[in-house]
This record gives sequence, structure tokens and C-alpha cells, in this order.
Amino acid sequence: MIVVLRKDANKAKQDQLIEWLKGMGLGIHVSVGEYQTILGLIGDTSKVDMDLIGSLDIVDSVKRVTDTFKCVNRQFHPDDTVVNVGDVKIGGGNFAMIAGPCSVESEEQIVFVAKAVKEAGANLLRGGAFKPRTSPYDFQGLKGEGIELLKIARKETGLPIVTEIMSVSDLPLFEDVDVLQVGARNMQNFDLLKELGRIGKPILLKRGLANTLKELLMSAEYIMASGNEQVILCERGIRTYSDYMRNTLDLSAVPMLHELSHLPVIVDPSHATGIARMVPPMALSAAACGADGLIIEVQ
Repeated sequence: MIVVLRKDANKAKQDQLIEWLKGMGLGIHVSVGEYQTILGLIGDTSKVDMDLIGSLDIVDSVKRVTDTFKCVNRQFHPDDTVVNVGDVKIGGGNFAMIAGPCSVESEEQIVFVAKAVKEAGANLLRGGAFKPRTSPYDFQGLKGEGIELLKIARKETGLPIVTEIMSVSDLPLFEDVDVLQVGARNMQNFDLLKELGRIGKPILLKRGLANTLKELLMSAEYIMASGNEQVILCERGIRTYSDYMRNTLDLSAVPMLHELSHLPVIVDPSHATGIARMVPPMALSAAACGADGLIIEVQ
């Protein structure tokens, strides 16, 4: 349920209304815009008397939200969310460039690549310390050592670091990581999502290779419902009948996600196509359809 307050709503009465609603066991998401304030009511709103609330002199309108996702819903938060990573802003008209190697392999490698991508215009450094692989025999990443190498590269370049977390048990290793990435395989690891909702760090949430947009938004809802509003959505391609590329990059997801949610949306053309020569045209297309940034794999 959404309660839209009048522009000139009395602050004391507004606070009284919020406390009364909280007393009914509801969570209240307050979105203060330039022209209006919106109260998003989260929980069992079936017992809320819409007519009673609508009759209050500080209330402009009341309506129910039928979507199962609430916190991520643009109806709850009409203005774009801007996620701040140090001096870098993502969303709300700010375009972020995230680049780096698929996996961190050595200090020499990650520092060299970090300096190269910074010179090329990137403002965040990505690198995999923990690597989920289809085969158990493939390289699984340097893990904690890889994070330490990323921190060295950050010190050398000043670029904030983005790296993937795979397990709740590894959270202590990520205390000094700037952005925690949830990969496609973990998009519906709900225990992990809830824990990430309890930390005050930006979360880059990738869409699963066979997941719908609603499922992606519901995963983001897990994070936000647990208290963390710094979520970045990422379209990284989905599995279809395409037989010439790794996945199909669903660029239509970008404007649709912007319509449904206030969260920033970035695109990963590298994992979507799996072909280096396809990355530039797909990156340009992502920018053209309104993406808030790109995450590019660099070897």
C-alpha cells in the first residue's frame, strides 16, 4: 500500500501517522521527493482502513500495490536511486564503467590491468577472487589471497573494487571490499541475500541465466527488506536457443527494469556474448537503451 502525503503536510501529523502505522506491525518506507512524500507500507495491509487514512487532511491519496516486490518498486520510490561507491555515483544519470579480469591470478596481473582500465576510463575495478565454475576441476580463484591482491591494486590506482561473494561464511573476508557482487548462480541464494541486507555495502546483483525480471526484483527485495538499500541490478544475458554466443543479452530488460524499479541497472556484455568482438556493439547498445553503467571483462 502507498500513502501519498500532501506537499504541505504537517511534520508532526506525518510522524504521528507513521507511528500509528508502525503500531499496526507495518514497516514504513519513506520516500521524500521534490514535490511529494510517499509512505510505502510493507507487511499485512489487509487490516488497514484505506478510507480512514484517505480522509486525513495530510493525505493526498492512498492505493494498494499488487506487485509482490515493494521496496524495489518505483511506485514506492519514484526518484532514481543513486548508489555511491566512494566518489563514484551509479544511477540517476550517472554512468559507471567497471572493468577488470575475470579472475585475479597474481599481483603483477591485477595491478597491470587496474592501471590499464583506469587509463581507459574505468572508475571501478572488478576481479574474481572466488570463482564459481561449472567443473569442479577448473580454477576456483585465489579466494582470500585474491581479495588482498585487489586491495593492493586499489591502493595503486585509487579504483574501488568489485568482487563476487559466494557464501555467507566468507563475509569476514569482504569487510574492506567496496562492492560485493552476487553472481548469476547465487541470485536466489536467499540466505546469502538476507545477510547482505544486513551490511552497509553496495551490492551488485546479477540476473540468473534462466531467471525472469520479477525473480531478479524479488531477489533484490530480499536484500532491501533486510535493510540495505544500496542495490545495483545487472543484466548479464540469459540462456535461449542462440547457438553462436554464450547467452542472449536481453537489452529490453534495461528499460523495463527502470520502469518497474528505482534501482540502477548496469549491463555485462562480456558474459552475455562470450565473444570479445561482440562486446563493443553490445556495450554501445546498452548505453543507448538507458543502462546506468557497464561491467567489462578485461584480460
